[in-house]
Amino acid sequence: MEAPKSPAAVNYVHQDEIWKAHVKLEKDSADVWPRKWGFLTEEYRQYQEDSLKQAESGEKNQPEKETSVPNRKAGSLSFPPTSQAVIGWRSAHSHLQLEKFGAVHHGRRSFLKDLGWPLDSC
Repeated sequence: MEAPKSPAAVNYVHQDEIWKAHVKLEKDSADVWPRKWGFLTEEYRQYQEDSLKQAESGEKNQPEKETSVPNRKAGSLSFPPTSQAVIGWRSAHSHLQLEKFGAVHHGRRSFLKDLGWPLDSC
């Protein structure tokens, strides 16, 4: 029978160096954060103040519902009235299709046909 393998030797010095590198990276990141992202704290503070003002006044932050969608320009296509009609409504018009230069025609070629070999030769 084979003797059980001993666990790999632990290099405590190497593990300590890795830990020191992680701690240094965290410290450096904490020092740099206010310079790069400190503006977010002021934005958050303003947001909190605005939220408290709205809550005190009883206002609710609800988006206004739009009942109709106006046309973009005179003579442009009108927006479909239902959500079902939205799907593919632009592709019905030839001047709005994505393929502006026609369909893609890439021929399929065969290396064996180019050489004149039978298809079952490989």
